[in-house]
Amino acid sequence: MNKKFLLCGLALLCAAASLFAQSGDNVIDEVAWMIGDEPIYKSEIEQAYMDLQNDRMPIPGDPYCYIPEQIAVERLFLHQADIDTIEVQESMVQMQVDAQMNFLITNLGSREKVEQYFRKSFPDIREYYATNMRNRSRVEQVRSSLTKNLKVTPGDVRRYFSKLPSDSIPFVPLQVEVQLITLNPVIPRQEIDDVKARLREYADRINKGESEFSTLAILYSEAPEGVRGGEIGFMGRGQLVPEYAAVAFNLNDPKKVSKIVETEYGFHIIQLIEKRGDRINTRHILLRPKVADKDKEEALARLDSVRTDIVDKKTLSFDDAVKFVSQDKDTRMSNGVMVNSANGTTRFEMSELPQEIAKAVAGMQPGEISEPFIMRNSKSDREVVAMVRLTSRLDAHQANLADDYQTIKTMYENARSQEIIDEWLANKIKNTYVRIEEGWRGCEFQHKGWIKN
Repeated sequence: MNKKFLLCGLALLCAAASLFAQSGDNVIDEVAWMIGDEPIYKSEIEQAYMDLQNDRMPIPGDPYCYIPEQIAVERLFLHQADIDTIEVQESMVQMQVDAQMNFLITNLGSREKVEQYFRKSFPDIREYYATNMRNRSRVEQVRSSLTKNLKVTPGDVRRYFSKLPSDSIPFVPLQVEVQLITLNPVIPRQEIDDVKARLREYADRINKGESEFSTLAILYSEAPEGVRGGEIGFMGRGQLVPEYAAVAFNLNDPKKVSKIVETEYGFHIIQLIEKRGDRINTRHILLRPKVADKDKEEALARLDSVRTDIVDKKTLSFDDAVKFVSQDKDTRMSNGVMVNSANGTTRFEMSELPQEIAKAVAGMQPGEISEPFIMRNSKSDREVVAMVRLTSRLDAHQANLADDYQTIKTMYENARSQEIIDEWLANKIKNTYVRIEEGWRGCEFQHKGWIKN
């Protein structure tokens, strides 16, 4: 492992300048710090500073104090990872690298433009990110091992909360819990047949060599990847919807086009680009059948009839309506209860809800059911008809144990975990050889003991 790579814990993305500065063609001007037998070079610090500026990350205090200290801390964690022989699952690293490279291609436009931007070959860029992600994972594993035995009792949480200064108690914004029913408007058979006919025409032109798949994807695909020729980048089977994966992983000839595949997103044709172990890179053309206004109106009327049965006739409960009517895959098996992926709870701040749902529940009281409305499914990007029930509403307030126990417990766990890590770092700094060169010492460091007497 090349230990001159800067561990990218300071920002989510490292800019091209870092990659260039760490190449063997550059002359390192001076050593700023020594941690054990590993130097921290001035160029690393300067390039990390550029990375943070490019990513618009805030820097607390003097960057030439903050950045080298952060690099030094990461080196200490990596040294402990070596002692503990902590390894990283390589397949997971490669999956993360694939996702990163796909992100770069999407934002820069092509593989060639990524190479131009970084002034490096694609394999070298991949290895840079792989090293970064291995190191980041190893640091996280060390941190987790230090706090794995932390036990939290309700008494701990109560004592922690009772000692919090009033200005440290968080203000909790309005939160709601919502149940959801969605209905997909019926798409006429003729519209589906027309979409399939267009895809068959594209496939025939590609198979005969009359057109390039990527060209037709740019011209006609309704998927976001269409702008880059339909290429989605390397994916594992679990990263793809099952219907797509089942066909894609059975492709063997990059010159041929798959049969038509239907998923929740629409209808696709797929072409293999490359297989690499348990990951695959494909390109696709996606077409979505259009929903006519009259079909949306019919779906709205059907859901309005269901609402009448619940609210006026009282012959149906909302929970039963979810079971019999709802077509939302994420909530159908849980009585329509929406779960906030950001925190794993059923509570949402209004800004965390889809815009259409937030608008519907804004003036509702617990137990009320909205009128049916049209919304766009964030996953499939298709219009559906929806209806929601407001289960509970917790107005904005200063956090308290009765309503916000989980939030306060998380605060205590985070604070106690940081205390444990800080104690470990203090001991590690004390027992590690550290030398800070003149010109880099006049700092108020976050951790004490770096400068040895």
